[in-house]
Amino acid sequence: MDTYGVSENAIFMPGNTDPQFSEWLAFSGTSVTLDGEQRYLDSQLAYQRACLHAIEYLTKFGYSPEQAYLLLGAAPIEGRLSGVVDIPNSCATVYLPTAIFDFPLSPTVDGPVRIDRVWGRRVLLRESRDTQHQELCSSYG
Repeated sequence: MDTYGVSENAIFMPGNTDPQFSEWLAFSGTSVTLDGEQRYLDSQLAYQRACLHAIEYLTKFGYSPEQAYLLLGAAPIEGRLSGVVDIPNSCATVYLPTAIFDFPLSPTVDGPVRIDRVWGRRVLLRESRDTQHQELCSSYG
C-alpha cells in the first residue's frame, strides 16, 4: 500500500450497498450540554445531541425512548460531522431514512401520527389542533 501513500490505516472497498434510500429526516446537534454549557469543538457531544433529538422526535410517534434508541442502533442511519470549523461550535447530523417506517414520519400540519399497540394490533391516533380522534387502521394490522 506504500505505492498509494497508505501505510498506517487500511483502505476499505464496501460491497453492494442495497437498499438505497432517497428520503431522509435529518436531526442536528451542537456541542452544547443539556444544561446549556458550551463545549469547545466537542464533536462527540454534538453527535449525542443529534441522536437525542431523533429519539425525542420518535417518541412523538408512540415509541418509548428505549425503543427509539434501539431503532437508531439497528436502522441504516447516516451520521455525519457537519461542521467542526465554526469555532467554538461543533455540529453533527443524524439522517434517518423514512422508507423504513410503515407510517408517515415526516412533519405535517396535523402533527405526528401516533402509533399505539393495543392487544396485538396498532391503533392510529392523530392529534389535530382542535380535536383528537382515533381511527382503527387495518393496514397497520
